[in-house]
Amino acid sequence: MVLKRSWGGEVRNISVLIAIGVNNEGFREVIGVAEGTKEDKAGWSNFLMHLKSRGLKKAELFISDKCLGLIESLDEYFPHSKWQRCIVHFYRNIFSYVPRGKVKEVAIMLKAIHAQENRDEALKKSVSVSKKLKEMKLHKASGLVQDFIHETLSYLDFPVEHWRRIRTNNPLERIIKEIRRRTRVVGSFPDGNSALMLAAARLRYVAGSKWGMKKYLNIELLKELALEKETS
Repeated sequence: MVLKRSWGGEVRNISVLIAIGVNNEGFREVIGVAEGTKEDKAGWSNFLMHLKSRGLKKAELFISDKCLGLIESLDEYFPHSKWQRCIVHFYRNIFSYVPRGKVKEVAIMLKAIHAQENRDEALKKSVSVSKKLKEMKLHKASGLVQDFIHETLSYLDFPVEHWRRIRTNNPLERIIKEIRRRTRVVGSFPDGNSALMLAAARLRYVAGSKWGMKKYLNIELLKELALEKETS
């Protein structure tokens, strides 16, 4: 998330990088927060290094929007992890090339792709959707579906019971909205450290609430799926 810093009569941006995760028992945790100079590869690399130093040894799946700095850094620090592009951010990206009057129709078409029962069917549906968009003269939107839909389908490699919760970045977006309720009152911060301290304080509050005490995923299903793949 981006906050404002007032320095020498100027207002500049501060990037606060946040990671949440689901642990081996299926509960959500805030696993890291740090100030980033900006959302580039160096900033994300430092953050992933920070997470590893705090004990994050392995992650089955990373979920985010398409931040190239993060994606490139994942290959370096967690090469065996899968990456899921948030389907909500993907839809918004496509909608930016769709006339307002056609957004609802296109949204239904995109949701139909992610309503399929497996990857093959989803890819097959994406071909027909891309073709339909082209017929609607929405060539840019058609190209995005054709070229990048595969980035949004990693969730299909996991238990079907998990799909709804691992195909978007909504859980983190809701936390960021909670932080913004507090930072909006402050306006501009005197420095990055004060912004980071407030963000961290709100994250500690969230982690200690019902949010962190309610089981989010049934990890046994993930273990069973891994065992099936190993056996087959």
